[in-house]
Amino acid sequence: MRLLPTSLTGRLVVTVVALVAVVSLLVAGVATVVMRSYLTGQLDRQVEASLERSQRVFGGQEQGFDPGDDRDGRQPPPDARGNRDGTLTAIIGTDRSSGFSITSSGEGRELSSSALEALEDVEPGHDPVTEHVPGLGSFRVVAAETTAGTLVLGVPTDDVDDTIQTLIWWEVLLGLAGVGVAAVAGRVLVRRQLQPLREVAATAHEVTAMPLSSGEVGETVRVPDSLTDPSTEVGQVGEALNQMLGHVERALDARYESEQQARQFLADASHELRTPLSTIKGYAELGRRSGRADPDGILAKVESEAGRMSTLVEDMLLLARLDAGRELERRPVDLTRLVVEAVNDARVVDPERRWTLDVPEEPVIVTGDEQRLHQAVTNLITNATRHTPPGTTVEVRLSVGDEIRIDVHDDGPGIDPALLPTVFERFTRGDSSRTRASGGAGLGMSLVKAIMTAHHGTASVTSSPGDTTFTLTLPA
Repeated sequence: MRLLPTSLTGRLVVTVVALVAVVSLLVAGVATVVMRSYLTGQLDRQVEASLERSQRVFGGQEQGFDPGDDRDGRQPPPDARGNRDGTLTAIIGTDRSSGFSITSSGEGRELSSSALEALEDVEPGHDPVTEHVPGLGSFRVVAAETTAGTLVLGVPTDDVDDTIQTLIWWEVLLGLAGVGVAAVAGRVLVRRQLQPLREVAATAHEVTAMPLSSGEVGETVRVPDSLTDPSTEVGQVGEALNQMLGHVERALDARYESEQQARQFLADASHELRTPLSTIKGYAELGRRSGRADPDGILAKVESEAGRMSTLVEDMLLLARLDAGRELERRPVDLTRLVVEAVNDARVVDPERRWTLDVPEEPVIVTGDEQRLHQAVTNLITNATRHTPPGTTVEVRLSVGDEIRIDVHDDGPGIDPALLPTVFERFTRGDSSRTRASGGAGLGMSLVKAIMTAHHGTASVTSSPGDTTFTLTLPA
């Protein structure tokens, strides 16, 4: 589970909010400590002033006082004059201890024995300390030696505690408000500051959507000049992206020009070879028909090789035309009849293999070039007869679903795994000897792929020993 957001905007906002929270916490902590120290200092001055006044009262007494002596218990003793409400005064003697606290009404209230026991621990002559008095709360107390005993005087810390508590609550509320404001404002400001970076990213995404794999690329998009200022980080990224796009554009243009030259050469060579090959083939046929003796079969050999070369040239010329994007014929084609005819032809030509056919009862009609689609299916069937031993079962299946599929399956030895990724590449052959017995020049499968691509379809193959399937797909 991620604790931090993945986007740069989110991370920056979290960082800003965290910094504001830490600073608020530090400021609140320091303010609280300083305020408590200041208020406690004021309280200490009050308790020391009260101690001085009490020392003047008790300084001449030799015995402890009794709150009930010469008083009715409702009026404070003489040493309470000038002290604030809640102040407590106690004389800790060796034989007897006594003390009182001033109530809010100004009357004196005698201290309990447990309170006097707590005050006995206060040492005279030291700075004021905080002491918890049972039944009364927390006090800042100070002690001094007098002739009547140890005089202890304390001032309650309730006001200081209430003030600090109120301060802490305000600090918490203001801190939370500050964090909320920082989150909202930080998100707005960070998004605004990162807007140029998002525009640069949008340009990069636009480039990735362009068809750069083939064909003429043309001029690619560029980052606007306003986002290529080298004095800013975003500008440096935008300028670097523009330079990279320029290099890529020049490289793609050079690649396209090279491809065009290769295609033009292939087309020109194929076209120029057609005439001499036709002439050779014609003269060979004329010599054979003339009735002259040809004991070594030379003319027949010339005619056969001229036919093979003519087929190769025709295939190369067709590939060149398909690469150039020339439009094929677009008319309704009955795929059911096309597949049936191709399999029937294969049964006649190659009776040594077992042929099975599976087609829908209703005709399957597509729009395309009937001659080229027939060539693609025939090439797959010819490939099965050429690379499988006699007795192999070849199944041709036509099916319709989300797409139209033509499957040519055989239970032959399968395709070499090392050869499988390049089956549809040009001049790929099952063996490298390129002998006449081993088949053609390796253009059959590349023609199949080119024809299917021109029809907005696909060609694929899966193979393992005893299970090889070539699949053609067309849009339904």
